[in-house]
Amino acid sequence: MNFCSHCGHKVHVAVPEGDNRPRYLCETCGTIHYQNPRIIAGTLPVKGSQVLLCKRAISPRKGYWTLPAGFMENAETTGEAAIRETLEEACADVSLQGLYTLINLPHINQVYMIYLARLEGGFDIGPESLEVSLFEEHEIPWESLAFPTIERTLHHFYADRDEGAFPLHVSDITAEDRERYFGSA
Repeated sequence: MNFCSHCGHKVHVAVPEGDNRPRYLCETCGTIHYQNPRIIAGTLPVKGSQVLLCKRAISPRKGYWTLPAGFMENAETTGEAAIRETLEEACADVSLQGLYTLINLPHINQVYMIYLARLEGGFDIGPESLEVSLFEEHEIPWESLAFPTIERTLHHFYADRDEGAFPLHVSDITAEDRERYFGSA
């Protein structure tokens, strides 16, 4: 951020009085510009023994497989965002079965919220997908998954499916975890 969205003057980074974190500050009008993590909401759509994955048509990780998910919009709940993203990316209607994974990525200011969902009817390729397909566990393209959050969610699902219970999983992915996943490049 270079300029204040309230008055247009230059901003600088400093810790405001009474705060403990650096913020963008405008000395002209006194506005403190808070920046907060972005929420990614999506689903793990299940039909029988299969899960629905989408091959990304957009960056980042174009050409890699993911669960239907994306940035939450203002004026919607996380559940509404998850349903909307599933419809946008896979042209699929789902019934939410409950929040399944909540994964914090503090190094990139994101929080993933993936709902377990039942796929209702068919699906098709949405504008952000190159391909959409149902996969049995042994067919999952593990080496071509887009993000560590997706891999972690799928591992939880298959372990939980074997146990017959699907509790909420809360975890963190650090910069070091991400580097192990993507390599140093």
